[in-house]
Amino acid sequence: MEALLRQAILESDRTQYRIAKDAGISFAQMSYFINGHRSLSLKAAGKLAETLGFELTQKKPARKARS
Repeated sequence: MEALLRQAILESDRTQYRIAKDAGISFAQMSYFINGHRSLSLKAAGKLAETLGFELTQKKPARKARS
């Protein structure tokens, strides 16, 4: 997920500052993330994903096979 978000940020026609502002996270936090110095919290990743047009969904657990 982090690689996908990084790619979307770098390929966006918006500045990194604008994306961070639109997502409600600090530019410093996003800069650390882009440069690989920090991971994002799930909340921050969700905000960025939404700003970039992605939707995060929880994967349903796999069903166990019956014996």
